[in-house]
Amino acid sequence: AIGFLMEYDQLNFPETIQELADIVGMQVPVNQSVSQTPVQQNLYDLLDKASQYYIHQLQTHPQRQLFVDYLQKRGLSSKTVEMYGIGMAPDGWDNVLKILGANPQLVKQLTDAGLLIKNDKGRIYDRFRHRLMFPILDRRGRTIGFGGRVLDDSTPKYLNSPETPVFHKGSELYGLYQAKKNNRKIERILIVEGYMDVIALAEHGITNAVATLGTSTTTDHLRLLMRSTPEIVFCFDGDNAGRDAAWRAAENALPMLGGNQQLKFMFLPDGEDPDSIVKSSGAEGFNQHIDSAQNFSEFFFTTLTNKLDLSSMDGRARLVEMTKPYLKHVPQGVYRDMLEEQLAELSKTNKNTLNKHLETPKSAKRPAKSAALATMTPIRMAISIVLQYPILAREIDDARDLASLEQPGVNILRELLETLHHHPHLTTAALLERWRDRENSAHLQKLALQNLSLSADALKHELIGIYSQLQNQAKQQRRIYLEAKPLSELTDAEKMELRSS
Repeated sequence: AIGFLMEYDQLNFPETIQELADIVGMQVPVNQSVSQTPVQQNLYDLLDKASQYYIHQLQTHPQRQLFVDYLQKRGLSSKTVEMYGIGMAPDGWDNVLKILGANPQLVKQLTDAGLLIKNDKGRIYDRFRHRLMFPILDRRGRTIGFGGRVLDDSTPKYLNSPETPVFHKGSELYGLYQAKKNNRKIERILIVEGYMDVIALAEHGITNAVATLGTSTTTDHLRLLMRSTPEIVFCFDGDNAGRDAAWRAAENALPMLGGNQQLKFMFLPDGEDPDSIVKSSGAEGFNQHIDSAQNFSEFFFTTLTNKLDLSSMDGRARLVEMTKPYLKHVPQGVYRDMLEEQLAELSKTNKNTLNKHLETPKSAKRPAKSAALATMTPIRMAISIVLQYPILAREIDDARDLASLEQPGVNILRELLETLHHHPHLTTAALLERWRDRENSAHLQKLALQNLSLSADALKHELIGIYSQLQNQAKQQRRIYLEAKPLSELTDAEKMELRSS
């Protein structure tokens, strides 16, 4: 499973070990000297030194009191400040340059790390000046960037590190490392809007909050979170900007719906933020707000129907047309069926009529299989589909129908289906981990990496078709077996089975 997860999730070896350890709640000793290129290692080292420098400035700099007063005003304890490594970038154009840029090579590396800026005239200076500093850590606890906040009227109010070889905003989340470190098993992760929201909640014992880094919630963010927790709660301002951000997150989540994860949307009252709510209501009161958050379907349909008159036929028809392109992105399965049922209820449309309107036109060509897929046996194809899309296993009601079928690989397929029937939340990596020391482990890893080159919907129909074929073959084999037995040796149940077959 290690090799597979490295390739499947684009992780290096230590990150893969950490990912598997997170699943079982284990701590992994970190060796910072392996897993990255020399260039990356140099950047990690410099970013860590910069973080320690900023922390030291907050503790010792003559101008530190302004920043200390701000943190105290926000009600942050020294424990919380230390937990998140908060520091201070002093005023001045070349503090980091002087401390860490001892030679031209280091200056270039500091620039590559996003700590220095080179302007059009060739002048080099510190990116972060006179700011409260928040180090951004990756999933292994390495410093990969910073966010800086001014305490006066300067702009921008918040300044983030640029994209670098070790920092990619669209795939990192502020506070996720601390959340995993402080919670052996995270039942719920809260996505808030900024660093101070994460930190203010942690001060009150709510250590499962994270924030995006100046971007909308991306599919990479969602994949990362869905590997970490069964429930994701988006926390946004209740104004138009907050609701627009929530809708963008919902759109990105559509292809991932229907698994074991639950998505909720929490909107704050006007003039409130997580800090003000948790201060006035405490952690228990804040968690009550979360418990009353809208689930995905409620938010989805409330947003779509917001400006429609559902008492009119035109309004209901418009709702169906507006919803159709979004439903196409939701994987086939129970959850999509339930969304369609809710749409039928809201639009007062017969479910069969609605299905005809939503389905792909029959004239649409089915995607052609690649040459590699055309040579795969049906059982190998089914195994590959189930491994790569475990959610599709729910389309098969009872794998025991294949118990009597004698074909190579059928027992593997049946076991995979039965495993997912009992443990529907298992991921591809978790499935392969269960087979790690067994005879067919390497073969399954290859099938899990097979390029299927078909849509999830096409693969669902492929799996159902293959399973139907196998069911018929199993029945035929069973009939031949029973017919070959002497009549005197047949049990009453077998005789009845023969008559009904």
